[in-house]
Amino acid sequence: MASGSNDDEGNTEDVCWSLIGSASELSKKRCRLMYSSLGHDSDVCLFFVNGEFFAMDARCAHAGGPLCEGDIEEANGVLKVFCPWHDYEFELRTGKSGTSLQQQVHEVKLEDGNVYVKHTSRLSLLPFSGDQKTDNLKPAASSISRK
Repeated sequence: MASGSNDDEGNTEDVCWSLIGSASELSKKRCRLMYSSLGHDSDVCLFFVNGEFFAMDARCAHAGGPLCEGDIEEANGVLKVFCPWHDYEFELRTGKSGTSLQQQVHEVKLEDGNVYVKHTSRLSLLPFSGDQKTDNLKPAASSISRK
């Protein structure tokens, strides 16, 4: 039960696995916004569809629309999210669109009943407190990151 990775091109920049929460709790909602320690533009959506978790950048690659508020549809076995602003669609597994746009997807893994998401920043279900540009950010609630 994991989505594709964004490491297809040998990307070696620092990434960490953030513990998001228990799979049983996270599977109760179709989409959750995960806040990034880098700020609003780096937030991520965690989708749970057909028994599988997917993660992709929360802002539409077209105009920054909130993908967590978009409709999710399946056509010919392909799951897609539709941006609520301009109806651009992106495959949940790959981030590909019927246009030239590409949405960044992030690897998701299940371990000991918990969901982890791989990202270049720390992720949390609660907003981070403090200045978004400092290295000493702490989430408003506990979050565990592992490299």
